[in-house]
Amino acid sequence: MTGAEEIRGSALRLDAPDDLDPLLERVGDARYVLIGEASHGTHDFYAWRAAITRRLIMEKGFRFVGVEGDWPDCDRIHRAVTGDGSTDEAVYGFARWPTFMWANEEVEEFCRWLRGWNDALPPERRVGFHGLDVYSLWDSLLAVRRYAQQHLPEQTGPVLRALHCFEAYGHDPQLYGLATRMIPASCEEEVVGMLTAVRRTAPADEEGFDARQNAEVVAGAEEYYRAMVRGGPESWNLRDIHMADTLDRLTGFYGDGEDNVKCVVWAHNTHIGDARATDMAEAGMTNLGQLVRERHGEEAAVLVGFGTHRGTVIAGREWDAPAEIMRVPPARTNSLEDLLHTAGLDRALFIVPPPGPDRPRWYDRPVEHRAIGVVYHPAGDHRRNYVTTTPGRRYDAFLWLDETSALHPLHREPPDEREPETFPSSL
Repeated sequence: MTGAEEIRGSALRLDAPDDLDPLLERVGDARYVLIGEASHGTHDFYAWRAAITRRLIMEKGFRFVGVEGDWPDCDRIHRAVTGDGSTDEAVYGFARWPTFMWANEEVEEFCRWLRGWNDALPPERRVGFHGLDVYSLWDSLLAVRRYAQQHLPEQTGPVLRALHCFEAYGHDPQLYGLATRMIPASCEEEVVGMLTAVRRTAPADEEGFDARQNAEVVAGAEEYYRAMVRGGPESWNLRDIHMADTLDRLTGFYGDGEDNVKCVVWAHNTHIGDARATDMAEAGMTNLGQLVRERHGEEAAVLVGFGTHRGTVIAGREWDAPAEIMRVPPARTNSLEDLLHTAGLDRALFIVPPPGPDRPRWYDRPVEHRAIGVVYHPAGDHRRNYVTTTPGRRYDAFLWLDETSALHPLHREPPDEREPETFPSSL
């Protein structure tokens, strides 16, 4: 049997949400479903990811969605989808570059649906929406200050000391990271003092949890930006470890001591596909998908990837550049995308079988797999943008969409001096 015949024999229909039944069956009783994207700017990935998530919420009782976004911005969405405010305004309010990642019609439509779903549920059973990422150092620090001033006045000292330390760097975390490389001073001690104070005194209610999480973000971001300027894999690993830790804190909060909370994660393939099945591992990198499998067991997690051969995408030519629609060229020869395209598949769902002699061989062959970030140069696509991957070990399921189209942003990028999301990796 040829490789194309193997691939066609593995493919399942993928035309409508009902065609996701085999994926729901594969999820079974898994508590973590991590759903990827091969770019941050493709309509089709967001739409199918939302379709999977709706079914997981409706049919399997998943309790929250954790995304590759920042805690304060996503908390605005969380409050809206659980009953406080307008979902459209919450989604539109993303002001950090690249805004198109979250301020887009596709996310807006999902959040409207989630608000409608939650309106029929008691408050304690409503499905949340939370950011897992580490970039919001300044916004999170200001949020901790507001909370401490209102609820923990005796802890404002440690919070203000951390705030004043970062003010010396002009509210710019990248400048802070560069400065700590040049001189041995840092804000680490002040941040640890703030985090300890908030952890010790913030109550266990939702507002207290929000304050503690913002303090954790500040601590994670402070370490991240110091590591970033040194180069190497450390800053990537700190970021994904922070996301995994945030996910664990959320499941603990929603579970209230129980260990059966179910959650969905939305992030790039490079975060949700197990890094051990890629050349990321050789570079000393871990990621969220690997950490979830290691911490909770492979049977508890289902990792779902996406891929496309060609189409259009929203991205920027450089950091802070205006988002534009770019043409995604046909994939590199002999890449995973090229193999799936050559097999003649327009759309397909793949459910990875268990290892064994009957598993189609293409699942276990290393192959180049495309990854497009928020910064993209189509002319250099074939030289960059590929990660060596063993598909059947990196993912538990894979959605193939041969030709895809760009996201639909809600607004242009506003001028903003806050730290950009996905910096500096673009993924």
